[in-house]
Amino acid sequence: MTIKLYELAGRDPARPFSPHCWKVRMALAHKGLDFEAIPVGFTAIPRIEGGATTIVPLLRDGEKLVADSFDIAQYLEQVYPDRPSLFKGEGGLAMARLIERWSQQTIHPQIGASMLVDILNLLGGDDARYFRENRETRYGRKLEEVVAGRESRLGEFRKSLEPLRDMLNYQPFIGGASPLFSDYIVFGAFQFARIVTPFGFLEDDDVIAAWFDRCLQLHGGAGLTVGAAS
Repeated sequence: MTIKLYELAGRDPARPFSPHCWKVRMALAHKGLDFEAIPVGFTAIPRIEGGATTIVPLLRDGEKLVADSFDIAQYLEQVYPDRPSLFKGEGGLAMARLIERWSQQTIHPQIGASMLVDILNLLGGDDARYFRENRETRYGRKLEEVVAGRESRLGEFRKSLEPLRDMLNYQPFIGGASPLFSDYIVFGAFQFARIVTPFGFLEDDDVIAAWFDRCLQLHGGAGLTVGAAS
């Protein structure tokens, strides 16, 4: 039975943009598993699979439903142990937890806040209204006010990435000589940015940009199946 992946998209269903869904896309490609992508908008999520989830990604594999990108990665590792490993043992799993927390606390707040208007522009109708109301409640001000001055914050953001930058001077991937789920966690954040906005978060000569390009080329160019924002 075909694996189904419910993932977030806007007006264009061919442009899924959620960083967490991209983690799962890359994990499935890493495992060599085919899947059917099912795009959904923000306001449609509560109706997926009869109300089975409030978040995406949501994976259906036969009778099994799994939500949350990290839980899905663990599921794939357990159910498909004969395919390339996403963690390479308990140490890799523990490392991925650290990388996920670091990414969520360091990368996502800066990228997400800087792209609020760009994300809104991808949406239509009820999804656009939901997104504006939800995010303006979260930030306590207009989306445009949150985004304002994003250029002035770039230097601080780039500096915050120094631990990743320094590590990539020693090895081509976070996972070492080859990628692991830890790579896909961080890749998802920058893929989110690549698809949503032409605003550049990384300098072209940054070793992180070179790593991101290597990730885009992985698994037959799985990350390039959706073009960059223009």
